[in-house]
Amino acid sequence: MADALWHADLRMLVKFILPALTEATSPLFRPIKYSLFPPLGLATLAAYLGPEDQAVLTDEHVERLRLDDAPDLVAIEVYITSARRSYEIADEYRGRGVFVALGGLHVTSLPEEAARHADVIFTGPGEDTWPRFLADFRAGHPARRYDSRQRSLLGAPPIRRDLIQRRLYLVPNSIVVSRGCPHVCDFCYKEAFFQGGRSYYTQTVDDALAEIVRLPGRHLYFLDDHLFGNRRFAAALFDGMNGMGRVWQAAGTVNSILESRSEPRLLEQAVACGLRSLFVGFESIDSAALAGQRKYQNLNRDYSEAIRRLHGLGVMVNGSFVFGMDQDDPGVFDRTVDWAVARGIETATFHILTPYPGTALYARMAAQGRLLHRDWDLYDTRHTVFQPARMTPAQLEAGYWRAYRQFYRWPALVEGAMTKVDWAGRLRHFAYAAGWKKFEPLWDLALRARRVARMRPLLEAVLLGKGVPQRSDLAARSTSDMSLRVFSP
Repeated sequence: MADALWHADLRMLVKFILPALTEATSPLFRPIKYSLFPPLGLATLAAYLGPEDQAVLTDEHVERLRLDDAPDLVAIEVYITSARRSYEIADEYRGRGVFVALGGLHVTSLPEEAARHADVIFTGPGEDTWPRFLADFRAGHPARRYDSRQRSLLGAPPIRRDLIQRRLYLVPNSIVVSRGCPHVCDFCYKEAFFQGGRSYYTQTVDDALAEIVRLPGRHLYFLDDHLFGNRRFAAALFDGMNGMGRVWQAAGTVNSILESRSEPRLLEQAVACGLRSLFVGFESIDSAALAGQRKYQNLNRDYSEAIRRLHGLGVMVNGSFVFGMDQDDPGVFDRTVDWAVARGIETATFHILTPYPGTALYARMAAQGRLLHRDWDLYDTRHTVFQPARMTPAQLEAGYWRAYRQFYRWPALVEGAMTKVDWAGRLRHFAYAAGWKKFEPLWDLALRARRVARMRPLLEAVLLGKGVPQRSDLAARSTSDMSLRVFSP
């Protein structure tokens, strides 16, 4: 354990660090993806410090990390592909007597591994454990491990956004108003991270709205796993956002899109207060593959109708797809891309199925002897780390890269754009999809010049587009007598 522990009458200097993910430092991948959002989790923990304390937040994705300083406490958030780098940083500080705390998804999944590089580790979310640790640390007797059990956002202090360098991010106005997800999928980290307590809960609506009001500008990005997961909360949130003039993006599920066809019209309510782009986890167009991963919320759902519904309301779709499920054969890549392009999905995010430690998928793969290695640097959804059932690892990786090339080739972008009913929609589709994937040198130039924030008005203009249903029309549709009924979550 580090030498110095601080007491209540002394001022602490606490350094919060988000180490760079391995793939974020590779010359093969453009950095814009890792300059989108600031590290809200660490900024949230900083809010629990006392007024006499000093906090520093360093995101290694957008700035150089200094290791020659001497903070009293270092807190590091660890993801699987940043584990090696996280441990290097932790070992460096501990070697100089600095007290080091590690937490996050990877620490929760493999606490014994992380404990070898830390003075204290945290499993699960930190709203209950971090304040308890700070009190113990000041008193001079911190525990070696803190496990989250009490799950609530009631009384949580506002995020320390003053620690965030807004100019270094394309989307500094990211926000999280809930934790977790109401669904259980075999490949998702969520169940491991929230083990031992509630796995889905929200802020109060008033607290969420207050955080939105604090954010300057117009654009927002909700980073919640499923913003529509608690329909009562979502309806009240969207009602409170009406009139704010925001334009925003979020994530939702196929069933939440289709369920809101019946009154009350939750999706219309979201669009009325500014929703313009939705990340949707389709994951597979094969129902057997979905069932195999317990993605039950997608079974027997009309994907095409969900896309038509979003497009009809002027909402662009970022579709998520996972390759490598046991039902997938070498033809899955072309089938998926052709399907997505034909339905006018604006952007697609492809992944190779990855068995993260702590998930049901990992346990099953390990029991079957299908894990190829445990090199966490390669557990990045871009590399094959297990033996697929119906193709070789090389075929899976090659197909993944081919899917990206095919979906974002110029003819495919034009074909997708032409599915829109008018030229305004077609130009909006083309600008959004091409801007994301076809102008990488421009993004790189903006990042190197630290001018990425100047691209934000362009993002807002594309999101707003033209031909989007008018707010007054949508508000009228979403405030009928039936839509005022209270939903059950």
